[in-house]
Amino acid sequence: MSNPPMYGELQPLDREAHKNLKLDTSQAVVSRVADQNSVFLAAVEFGDACKEYPIVFVRAGEGGPEGKPAVAPLAVLGLKPGSNLYVEGDKWTGGYVPAYVRRYPFAMARLDGNADNLAVCFDGKWAGFNETTGEALFKDGQPSEFLMNAKGFLENFEQEAERTRLICNLLVEMELLRDMRFEATLPSGEKIDVEGFLALDEKKYAELADDKVLQLHRNGLIALIEMHRLSMGNMNRLAGRYAA
Repeated sequence: MSNPPMYGELQPLDREAHKNLKLDTSQAVVSRVADQNSVFLAAVEFGDACKEYPIVFVRAGEGGPEGKPAVAPLAVLGLKPGSNLYVEGDKWTGGYVPAYVRRYPFAMARLDGNADNLAVCFDGKWAGFNETTGEALFKDGQPSEFLMNAKGFLENFEQEAERTRLICNLLVEMELLRDMRFEATLPSGEKIDVEGFLALDEKKYAELADDKVLQLHRNGLIALIEMHRLSMGNMNRLAGRYAA
């Protein structure tokens, strides 16, 4: 089983093997994302995230429409690899915490490569898991209320991730994304150059036929595109945070 960013060692939860497992929720998890300069963002989060983070798209392997690469949206948290400008010690300094971060230390994962076999997993490397202190994951051999709430959050996250994938496929199909780069010169004279991401192709967007615009509207993409466009102004804000 591969480990996504933030996670040390994903393990499927087992009611027998982990019957005494507890999670100490007092331990701050943001340290796990301190070296991530971006995280996945579901489409439903654009409204909150666009107010402070740049929202960009990146190529995410195969699986796009017509044999094209799939793309996924990211919230940009830093301008250099290994740098998250929204983490200070054990505190998140942004106003909105992406759901990708909030679901930690749990995740849903497909077992044996079977798309229909989703299991609740946990990061076995996270120090918050123990058998003495915190929220019990199982009680009398059954998932606790705490674990069921976490499972509900994970299931909603997976549903929104799938919806986001379909939305991104439509953007790729309409060829509305293009390679972009961000350049800035800080007051100190240091130059920042960020590339490797995709953003809206303004020219192709402006030239869309009316039926395509209607299709975007009915799929809820017009609003999402506008949030993405608005968010790109946060690149300069991020550069200011980096300079500070």
